[in-house]
Amino acid sequence: MQILRTPDERFRDLPDYPFEPSYVEVAAGDGSDGTLRAHYVDEGDGGSGETVLLMHGEPSWSYLYRHMIPVLAGAGHRCVAPDLIGFGRSDKPAARSDYTYQRHVDWMREALFDRLDLSRITLVCQDWGGLIGLRLVAEHPDRFARVVVANTFLPTGDEEPGKAFLDWREFSQTTPDLRVGDIVDLGCRSDLSREVKAAYDAPFPDDSFKAGARQFPMLVPVSSDDPAGGPNREAWRVLGRFDKPFLCAFGDEDPITRGLDRIFRERVPGTRGQDHVTVTGGGHFLQEDRGRELAATVNRFIGSGTGPDGGL
Repeated sequence: MQILRTPDERFRDLPDYPFEPSYVEVAAGDGSDGTLRAHYVDEGDGGSGETVLLMHGEPSWSYLYRHMIPVLAGAGHRCVAPDLIGFGRSDKPAARSDYTYQRHVDWMREALFDRLDLSRITLVCQDWGGLIGLRLVAEHPDRFARVVVANTFLPTGDEEPGKAFLDWREFSQTTPDLRVGDIVDLGCRSDLSREVKAAYDAPFPDDSFKAGARQFPMLVPVSSDDPAGGPNREAWRVLGRFDKPFLCAFGDEDPITRGLDRIFRERVPGTRGQDHVTVTGGGHFLQEDRGRELAATVNRFIGSGTGPDGGL
């Protein structure tokens, strides 16, 4: 496995991102003894006893959560925001074949549980952060206190994906220049500044660093025989019994995931009785459009009295 590492200078003086980097090593998973360096932000003293795990998706990185982390940490919570392998300050295998859905789950499991030993987790997940994070919830429900799903889903390939996703997948495979900053900008209702778009481009000095970003859309199960279909069906079976607090906070202007919160509310017992939120003016990247508002929602959710010490 050829591994690329974005130079540190690419991450200097990014707007509103003062966080010191932290790293763990995870097995590359290519049958060798090689490892990959996974980056994560770790902020807040955790005085509340709560850990908020902030998982990004495609093609963003932990920079997406920069407006939420201070609000959450200010409430006394420990905030852990990893960069998925292939993104942000994490290492980037150079071949698209190095990336599979299962490997992404394995890499994050090792980083978050085997290395960081996180527990009492409030998961906040968006886009691929949900496709990976919800698999981890299903595998290790005892590590999680509650879940917030925001503009995400957990597909099995048994239903047709929407046109908006298929259009995005086609674009991601055919555009000669995958301009990450512009893609994030298009997925927001607010207009990102040139400096912020450059921050989203920072992990990718050139196209050779974008194998993970190019491959992600092709890993979403769109047919019933997809390799991830079986594991995701099993995850849904577990989520169908998951009765810990489970909140939906979806943007009202995301063409890809709008309305998919209904599936979680129908199938996950923990959604019952929760004050689910529709984030007005929230596009696909609602952390950009309404980050502080979403963080305040998470703080209220954690403080609502439900959780491992609140009657469950």
